[in-house]
Amino acid sequence: MERIYLDNGATSFPKPKEVADAVYEYMTSVGTNINRGGYQVAYDLEGTVFETREMLAEMFGGSDCKNVVFTKNITESLNVVLKGFLKPGDHILCSSMEHNAVMRPLVQLEKKGVSFDRIPGKPTGELELDKVEEMIRPDTVAIVMTHASNLVGTVNPLREVGEICRKHGLKFIVDSAQSAGVIPIDMKEMHIEALCFTGHKSLLGPQGIGGFILDEDMIPLIDPLLSGGTGSISHTEEIPDFMPDRFEPGTMNLPGIVGLHAGLKWIKEKGLDAIAAHELGLTKRFLDGIAPLEAAGKLKIIGLRGTEGRTGVVSIQTTEVDCADAAFRLDFEYGIMTRVGLHCAPNAHKTLGTFPTGTIRFSFGNFNTEEEVDAAIKALKEICI
Repeated sequence: MERIYLDNGATSFPKPKEVADAVYEYMTSVGTNINRGGYQVAYDLEGTVFETREMLAEMFGGSDCKNVVFTKNITESLNVVLKGFLKPGDHILCSSMEHNAVMRPLVQLEKKGVSFDRIPGKPTGELELDKVEEMIRPDTVAIVMTHASNLVGTVNPLREVGEICRKHGLKFIVDSAQSAGVIPIDMKEMHIEALCFTGHKSLLGPQGIGGFILDEDMIPLIDPLLSGGTGSISHTEEIPDFMPDRFEPGTMNLPGIVGLHAGLKWIKEKGLDAIAAHELGLTKRFLDGIAPLEAAGKLKIIGLRGTEGRTGVVSIQTTEVDCADAAFRLDFEYGIMTRVGLHCAPNAHKTLGTFPTGTIRFSFGNFNTEEEVDAAIKALKEICI
């Protein structure tokens, strides 16, 4: 049975061949570390790492490539930024659609004297923008927000929220897990002080690589969460105060960075507009194809019905078949891989009215085809009717 992968919201697959080739080349022909070895191979590899920082700073409008910090994933990035920045007595706002990569650190920090409030969202997942300013308190220091929902793909208005942050002197921290590599982001224009990203989703790198980019003014406000050897100023036991070493102790995931480098090159050649057009074209085809099932009461589409203001992520609930059973049948009988459940975003489900049942999520990527979308529509019709 042919397998159809429709879970790109979890991780993109397949990766471009260039990504796999780059990782294989590193593992078989390079294999060295950087910042330690005083030999040409290590220097050449450092050049690739530096170029990857440059590409990320360019893609996201970062102020300086030295302020690009590599971590193992966006969860680590958000933990470093939130736990390093927020102090007891601080108040922060977030959206009602946040992933647990934001919410669990905030709940953990709440027990240490940090407070937070959720900006309300509509049943479509859209932010109630008019509520933001009235929720700002004298002790509010920042807003943290996902750019796009991992559950229904709804895109938050970063530019407008960033302008509110600028107006009120708040820091703006953004989770770009579901948007980086698909939707343009400009830190300067959107007044973003900390942009967290993951490499293995739409940036097309391997798992185990992520990072964050800081505005210059944000750097001294974040206490490093991790410390250790950096290969620099080894005569002292103090943490370096310069970037990126301030936040990059220990051995880096160099195979991951090399793979991410290849993924970023592929995206640049393809173009964000072309990538978004392809994914949203598939999304429209899928939404149009399952609309008759919703009209017949066989399933419910969660979130926006059109392609404006969204990514290629669609969640549904089957009404006459348990969602978990339907997802199992999609895989077992039709070879269609989706994600079912609460998707690490319980409050998002409460906003959408799908808690605690959860949803089946279809997420389309660069290498999906119209034929695969049609196969998913056909499978749903057979399961639901």
